[in-house]
Amino acid sequence: MSGAPVVAENAAHPDGERLADAVRQISAVRSRGLRRSLLVSTGLLAAVVVVFGVSLSVGDMVMPIGKVVETLFGGGDRGSRFVVLELRLPRALLAILVGTGFGLSGAVFQTVLRNPLASPDLIGISAGASAVAVTAALLFQVSGLALSAGALTGSLVAGTAIYLLAWRQGVAGQRLVLVGIGVGMGLSSVVWYVMARSDVTDAQEAFRWLAGSLNGRSWSQVWPLLIALGLLVPLTVLAAHALRPLQLGDDAAAGLGAKVERGRLALLLCATALAGVATAAAGPVGFVAFVAAPIARRLVPGRGAALPQAALTGALLVLVADFAAQHALPSVQLPVGVVTSIIGAPYLLLLLARANRVGSGG
Repeated sequence: MSGAPVVAENAAHPDGERLADAVRQISAVRSRGLRRSLLVSTGLLAAVVVVFGVSLSVGDMVMPIGKVVETLFGGGDRGSRFVVLELRLPRALLAILVGTGFGLSGAVFQTVLRNPLASPDLIGISAGASAVAVTAALLFQVSGLALSAGALTGSLVAGTAIYLLAWRQGVAGQRLVLVGIGVGMGLSSVVWYVMARSDVTDAQEAFRWLAGSLNGRSWSQVWPLLIALGLLVPLTVLAAHALRPLQLGDDAAAGLGAKVERGRLALLLCATALAGVATAAAGPVGFVAFVAAPIARRLVPGRGAALPQAALTGALLVLVADFAAQHALPSVQLPVGVVTSIIGAPYLLLLLARANRVGSGG
């Protein structure tokens, strides 16, 4: 017997019509969500390119964007090549890479732990990198690539310690955040103790690094971070396949056959490493990981973790903040972390105020 009459009969049935209508509605919603996601990603990428171009053009020597493009492709005179290729280009590229690392890390942490406070700069990951880096620099005069490796090691060790301390037959998001805040405070006290015992000049240099700064950065910081992100971003994308079931809760994810703890551990390890390499390159640039993911999720509601948009948002935030840090005040270059903190601190207060209203029934 042919199946066509059966299909026609089912489609003609009222329940079949309702089912077909529901399928069409779901497909339409998914299509709209995908189009919006692509549109937002394209818009963010275009904004990054525009600010990147402005960053290469504006400075003590203002250069037309055409001359900047010519210089990037091998033209221009010796002076323009030095200004663009040696001074401005590595700093702007580093801003993009640092923002991408922090934005992606914050999105993974907040999604996996289902807590808006789960950001590497709030739960002790950046504090671990800072403690090792400051101790190595001030007490053992470590510098360069070894210092960056120490910062990355510190973030990984801090992340491991937080995970183990929060383990109780599994890891709950709220418990890990609370443990992380406590560990971060302890590590911060180590940083300030080491700085108090050090020479004033050395301590001032360490303080600039702790503020999160791109001042004076060169290709020696760009290449290691570019290689690290070239490895970590694909690994994070692979591990992110576990995000969708984890967002449903541990019981629901396990019921769907997901390996809950293994998937969570892989994602947290990737997010910790992303924050670690970004911190190693530019210091603990505050609040980028904290605010990038919420902004991205508001731009593409219903798209889950919005990892690509969070990475692009982080890159745009650091680029804009660094441009403001260079040019907002005449003759003064602020650390980029000062500007990002001006953006992030009010958001943290707003988040806490909203949580307080909800908790009090207001």
